[in-house]
Amino acid sequence: MTFNLTVSPDFAPDHISGWYFFNTWLQRKLDIGIHLELYDNFDAQRNDIRADKFDMIYANPYDASMLVRDMGFQAIARPASKPDETVIAVNAESSFQTVEDLAVGSRIATTDDPDVHTMGMIMLESADLDKSNTDIKQHSSYVVVAKNLLNGDADAGFFLKEAYDELSELIRSKMRVLVSSEISVVHHSLLVGPRMAEHIPAIQAALLTMQDDEKGKGVLESMDIEHWEPMDSEQTEFMIDLIDTLIE
Repeated sequence: MTFNLTVSPDFAPDHISGWYFFNTWLQRKLDIGIHLELYDNFDAQRNDIRADKFDMIYANPYDASMLVRDMGFQAIARPASKPDETVIAVNAESSFQTVEDLAVGSRIATTDDPDVHTMGMIMLESADLDKSNTDIKQHSSYVVVAKNLLNGDADAGFFLKEAYDELSELIRSKMRVLVSSEISVVHHSLLVGPRMAEHIPAIQAALLTMQDDEKGKGVLESMDIEHWEPMDSEQTEFMIDLIDTLIE
């Protein structure tokens, strides 16, 4: 039997090869077949997740709620020292110095990354802004969001902090961060579904010692992950409750 793995579409394009290396490494460690399928947008991936197509998912915090509570997935590991934080940035030449400087009618560039967009909108509340009094345009990637800021087609943009930091130095030099979230406990997680449940102990053991394996260490570097750390049900439920609270 071949299992199916997918990855939240918000990872940097530079790490695509890293996920293929990871999939090959994991198959060899577990001696089972795993097919990796990547997506370039959240809607298409979420439709296939709901259709019960996947057995293992590196999921963003927003999707973790659906996977755990509705589909019986279990979070088993997360990348160490990589919390999901959101950045609101503007063109470096913009007159805006704080979020509160943004006015009604501001043009906001965002992506379909649900947790980043949600956090970005929450951070706009300090300026009394919401979806009813701003012009929100959704784009396919953080690179496109950056281009909109640089071209003057948006007043502010939402970024996953990790994605912002991985933009080229030239692009970042032409932008300025207004604010960055500091939640710390929200992060991507590797979740395993019911069909693959019997393999959880072996998967977790492989992940938690991955940095000690010569090939595994190289794979981690290609994914920009230092090492994995375990997740238990209590940590998972806390994160899900926090996300649900933010969304309400």
